[in-house]
Amino acid sequence: MTVKPHTAQFTEEQEDELAVLFPVLEATGSHGLTLFIGNRVAAANPVLLQENNITSTMNLAVNIEIAPLSLPDGTRVRRTHIGLIDGPGNTPEHLLAAAFAISGIVEQESPGKSHYPAHRRGNLLVHCRGGRSRSATAIALYMHMHHPDRFETIEAAVDHVRRVRGLDTTQPQPAMLEMARAACRMIPAFRRPDVC
Repeated sequence: MTVKPHTAQFTEEQEDELAVLFPVLEATGSHGLTLFIGNRVAAANPVLLQENNITSTMNLAVNIEIAPLSLPDGTRVRRTHIGLIDGPGNTPEHLLAAAFAISGIVEQESPGKSHYPAHRRGNLLVHCRGGRSRSATAIALYMHMHHPDRFETIEAAVDHVRRVRGLDTTQPQPAMLEMARAACRMIPAFRRPDVC
């Protein structure tokens, strides 16, 4: 069961107590995975993750630690953590690291080794505390960088994430959006002024 609360019905504080999970991009990467956006509550829910074939999570909250987790079928969830501040204080390089990490997780093979916890390839959940600013920005940057045919500008990618996640124009935080534009300008292929 994917939990998709209508965000207008809840305050941010109320929503942060619910498992929030939205598929934001399907068929990404060479393995055709689905990229999800959500919150810390969803990232800690093994039944919800298994129902959506999510076997990896990436936490972008600098102030939240997510515990190791196994799914009901015994699969160990692979956790990645790149701590971003929600607002000013980050660098474009840090946001780029998050976007490149999303790509790395999506493309990573999942070979079994006797000393690794049981794992299988599956979808990816990118989250922060609420899934409104840090994760929305990193996902949008990933989509723009890796699917430019569908998301020609960072603004187009952000608009898509907003629609799917049910965000208004106050999210992601303005500082996060400015950092995404700066990150785009750092990559030679994206230095065209009509793109970022």
